[in-house]
Amino acid sequence: MALYIITIICITAALILLYKKSNRSYWVKPKNLLSNNNKDLLKKNVKFYTKLSPSEQKQFEYKIEEFLVNVSIIGVDTEVNESDKVLIAASGIIPIFAFKHWKYQNLKEVIVYPDNFNMDFKTSGPLREIKGLVGTGYMEGKLLLSKAALQHGFANETDKRNTAIHEFIHLIDKADGQVDGIPELLMEEPNQIPWLHYIYKQIDLMKTKQSDINEYGATNEMEFFSVASEYFFERPKLLEKKHPELYKKLEHIFKQDMAKRFK
Repeated sequence: MALYIITIICITAALILLYKKSNRSYWVKPKNLLSNNNKDLLKKNVKFYTKLSPSEQKQFEYKIEEFLVNVSIIGVDTEVNESDKVLIAASGIIPIFAFKHWKYQNLKEVIVYPDNFNMDFKTSGPLREIKGLVGTGYMEGKLLLSKAALQHGFANETDKRNTAIHEFIHLIDKADGQVDGIPELLMEEPNQIPWLHYIYKQIDLMKTKQSDINEYGATNEMEFFSVASEYFFERPKLLEKKHPELYKKLEHIFKQDMAKRFK
């Protein structure tokens, strides 16, 4: 029995190592620096970027350009301009900024719709409630976004929500092979079970209206992780004040002290 357990542990460790290695390769390195126009777009629209030091801004700019070179962004019934592309890239870079070698190997294409869409990917008709979606099955490797939701996420700095960041958190969660609210590639194994227990406790509070965290996060573990992460990156000082334990846990996961950065 002991040999069986050791074998399982070794296989799991090997798979995690394989995922980590895959995040260091296969992306084409950008040949050019980010354009001055796109830097201006970041300064104007992305508060996170403005809070970085000059050297960190250069790192952020490189990651933006790298993302844009490797991920296709297309519009469906809408024009995707340079500002939209920069905001999409920024949404992906913000959560993983502390991880130098991170690559979204599970993302090939971002599909942008003009507004909310339904499960048939239609932007007209009933049940158009979806603002963002990570593709599965035949849509694997694709991320779907509402253009209106993308822009709102960066225009409104007080609502603790950012749809694009929310969906990229799902991609980060999914990078270990499953979307379960436990980002194994960012979280040490001993912290995973306590994190899961903490999620259950918070979901119970949310269901009884004892929390200011967006109630959509009470849907399940993966939605809690994404919703809480939105809060962390959008209103870090407020999260630290109202939910200090959650703030510390997310600070540890993402290796970023957002409240300090936003002071």
